[in-house]
Amino acid sequence: MHPGLDAGKPNKNLAQTVPSGGIMQSRQALSSLTLGAIGVVFGDIGTSPLYALKEIFNGHHPIPVTPDNILGILSMIVWSIVLLVTLKYVLVIMRADNRGEGGSLALLALVTERAKNPRLAWVVTLLGIFAAALFYGDSMITPAISVLSAVEGLELVTPALKPYVIPLTLAILTGLFFIQKRGTGSVGLFFGPVMAGWFAALGLLGVLQIIHNPSVLAALNPLYAMHFIGTHPGLAFLALGSVVLAVTGGEALYTDMGHFGRFPIRLAWFAFVMPALVLNYFGQGALLLAEPDAIQNPFFHLAPDWALIPMLGLATLATVIASQAVISGAFSVARQSVQMGLLPRMQIVHTSGHEEGQIYVPFTNWSLYLAVVALVIGFRSSSNLAAAYGIAVTGTMLIDTILVAFVMVLMWKWHWSVVAAIAGFFLAVDVAFFAANAIKIPEGGWFPIAMGLVSFTVLTTWRRGRRLVSLEMAKQSIPMDDFITAIDGVHRINGTAVFMTSSKEGVPPALLHNLKHNQVLHERVVLVTVQTADTPHINDFDRIYLHRMGKGFMRLIVRYGFMESPDIPAVLDQCKHLGERFDMMETTFYLSRETIVPSMTRRMTQLRARLFSLLTKNATSASDFFQIPTNRVVELGTQLVI
Repeated sequence: MHPGLDAGKPNKNLAQTVPSGGIMQSRQALSSLTLGAIGVVFGDIGTSPLYALKEIFNGHHPIPVTPDNILGILSMIVWSIVLLVTLKYVLVIMRADNRGEGGSLALLALVTERAKNPRLAWVVTLLGIFAAALFYGDSMITPAISVLSAVEGLELVTPALKPYVIPLTLAILTGLFFIQKRGTGSVGLFFGPVMAGWFAALGLLGVLQIIHNPSVLAALNPLYAMHFIGTHPGLAFLALGSVVLAVTGGEALYTDMGHFGRFPIRLAWFAFVMPALVLNYFGQGALLLAEPDAIQNPFFHLAPDWALIPMLGLATLATVIASQAVISGAFSVARQSVQMGLLPRMQIVHTSGHEEGQIYVPFTNWSLYLAVVALVIGFRSSSNLAAAYGIAVTGTMLIDTILVAFVMVLMWKWHWSVVAAIAGFFLAVDVAFFAANAIKIPEGGWFPIAMGLVSFTVLTTWRRGRRLVSLEMAKQSIPMDDFITAIDGVHRINGTAVFMTSSKEGVPPALLHNLKHNQVLHERVVLVTVQTADTPHINDFDRIYLHRMGKGFMRLIVRYGFMESPDIPAVLDQCKHLGERFDMMETTFYLSRETIVPSMTRRMTQLRARLFSLLTKNATSASDFFQIPTNRVVELGTQLVI
């Protein structure tokens, strides 16, 4: 869920031999990565104890607070964590890395790279796009419910503070979104230690209550969950809709794999995070066995009176960190979507000169902010927001299971019976959770679905529109060989002209327009095409392909990974290794700006064609996106009918 918050990218292959002091350096690297993973990867799932158990017993579909129900629910929670997070994500899906990167879009690229059947590739692509669309809905709810659930603890200090819960929540969230443009590098240094303290507090508070009522540990036995489900199937189904709150953020273990590596995340999960979470849930259960009235807010009732205010402060910090990770993840997914041709060019600001993954996307930031503010004002409590939370998470988990089933077949070459058994089991669990959350659609579940559908429409419209634009431009183009043959009488002037073109075939429209209007050509003409690979990163050796076509013309193919940002001047500088040197003061960049006109042929519906035209008009300029000096750019317009 949080692919964008980068704590640096140290060497994650800790098994490599390290030069001087190898074992010591390896241990230091492992400690650093593990602490970073605790601070970033587990923020979402780590703040779930604030509201999960409260929502199950005191939410929109409350379960009676009886000893049998408490033990049954605790057993369902712990085994949901084991099945959905530990088995599914930590042990199975984390094996499906795309050159070290994880996440729905990385998984999509991995599957489509190996899908030979066009129809299969189309289905997989739609699934991956919808998973990314659901992520945007989820990333709106996480900051709202996390911070609101922490601030609601003020009501336990004194009921007189209740009117200040919403304003204080909005103030914290406003400050959080306003500091995004400054970058998260300095704040990120505190993420690991703060979250380590948070998980330590979770475990300690849980242990203190379990000591008073150790019988609660009997719920570790899955038979309690089975008994509850068998005895109260209706209640169990309703409970599943809230039990899923205990595993929200589990998909982040896979998404953030590229930042921290598989082993540090697994180590942090098994050695620290999972025990702390389980202990806290069981501590809340032990408290409810002794004091059923504590269900109003079982998490904060765990703390003794003197520790309530410190826990409020720590909980608020933890929820801000969890929200920060989700926001940064949305930035990263936006960049991946742009690179993969699913969104128009956007302004992407690099907030660190050292860490490539630390970025800020203004449009995404303020869109999320407006949605989060609307959620807090509209739903007004974490309990109301919980009704909207689960549907996006369970939908994403369901799609991840389907995509990884394709990986099992296409990449790992597992036997179909093994794939059917493993993927079928996970799919059955996912469907059960998704169905339980589907009944909450009228109560708030409609929001992430609506946001997901809007995002899906935008993503697929842009993808379809760009494909139609490419086809139309290909029709209008002429072969490069014919063009070069026909220019013998054209006057040539000093300098270099660089024409940016999306196609690696034919003559760019901007070149034809320039020749038609100015009737001259530069002595050196470079046609540059930027391509996005199905891998996160491309090494410099494979980045550039230069083809000299004669008469001063050359074609330059530049490849970037979907986690990288294009930099054309830097690429031209690298061409000196291929015998071509570029002086920016003698180089002019020609860009084509298309005006989209909807056609009557209905290759695209009128509504979607107008949406595509609107997206095109509001896309970031190519000069900014490709980091081209604006004083060296000439834009030429062209009209395209799609």
